[in-house]
Amino acid sequence: MSHVMNTYARLPVAFSHGNGSRVTDTEGRTYLDGLSGIAVNTLGHNHPALVAAISAQAGRLLHTSNLYRMPLQEQLADKLAAMSAMDEVFFCNSGCEANEAAIKLARFYGHQRGVDNPAIIVMEHSFHGRTLATLSATGSRKVQAGFEPLVAGFVRVPFNDLDAVRAIGERNKNVVAVMFEVVQGEGGIHVCDPGYQRGLRALCDENAWLLICDEVQCGMGRTGTWFAFQQAGIRPDVATLAKGLAGGVPIGVCLAGGKAAGLLKPGNHGSTFGGNQLATTAALTTLEVIEKEKLLANAVTVGGIIRDGLAQALSDVPGVVGVRGMGLIIGVELDRPCGDLVQIGLDAGLLINVTAERVVRLLPALNFSADEGRELAARLAALIRAFLSS
Repeated sequence: MSHVMNTYARLPVAFSHGNGSRVTDTEGRTYLDGLSGIAVNTLGHNHPALVAAISAQAGRLLHTSNLYRMPLQEQLADKLAAMSAMDEVFFCNSGCEANEAAIKLARFYGHQRGVDNPAIIVMEHSFHGRTLATLSATGSRKVQAGFEPLVAGFVRVPFNDLDAVRAIGERNKNVVAVMFEVVQGEGGIHVCDPGYQRGLRALCDENAWLLICDEVQCGMGRTGTWFAFQQAGIRPDVATLAKGLAGGVPIGVCLAGGKAAGLLKPGNHGSTFGGNQLATTAALTTLEVIEKEKLLANAVTVGGIIRDGLAQALSDVPGVVGVRGMGLIIGVELDRPCGDLVQIGLDAGLLINVTAERVVRLLPALNFSADEGRELAARLAALIRAFLSS
């Protein structure tokens, strides 16, 4: 009997090694990986450049803590700031930590403006993490249930509804920020309308609110640009990253710019492990490979192949609500719960995920090939067709 705490409904498989977008289990069976560790393995498995960089850094330094300067961390911060047009970068270890930093930053900003009980507008169906503050911000009662009392200071509105945000701002003078995901991953692959994003930017400017963009799942090239918000032509005041930034090594980032820059000082926030030498080496290498191998364009091309292939193959199948997404974050919504498809896929040698009960979620590595995209679409479409007809 395992002593690992029972916090996951784990599938009955263990993997021993992988190469590219194929992984092999301990019994020698190989699978096509359409999930990439939930958007983490940006370069797939066993990418030679990433393996070499991590190995070399492990032989020099793993960690010295943020008590001292770290040139690699400074180099990564400069690169992320240039890519995002932001001013400051805080390093941590995960998406929920990055979002905790964003929430703290918004509250600190509010207090600097004399708001004693700052409130943040958040969205229905959102997911920001499982710490007390981030699960309170999350729009899912399933995540929150049993952990009350929740953290106060969040006001929820429907996704993609600008009038609702405006109405809350008119009634609640404690609002200091709006927090949203450009693509709601856990919530069911709901894509934020570009006009809505521009409207949020304008509302935040009019009211001196911070605009916080959670790009933990959809950032780092997954949608075809470094940041998904760039496709709407906006710049938030705060943006968060994690998952795919270091190709599988834990890292989280909270970026600040505009009104949010320069607020936090020594002692206001911190992280023991955040941005250490191993993590920043992995991140710098991941970004270098994305650029060298032109994986932003690949995300657009292969994502389109997968979505078009699924849409065409499932166009005449009753029970398929639709196929949606951006780049290589893709969802297939069915008209019924479909969690069984995860095990069905596993049995068929395909790694997929189901979120929001009825949405098959795909998050392939950014170097997924066109042929792998066609294979994934064809194999998944056949599984969905069989599932819906059973």
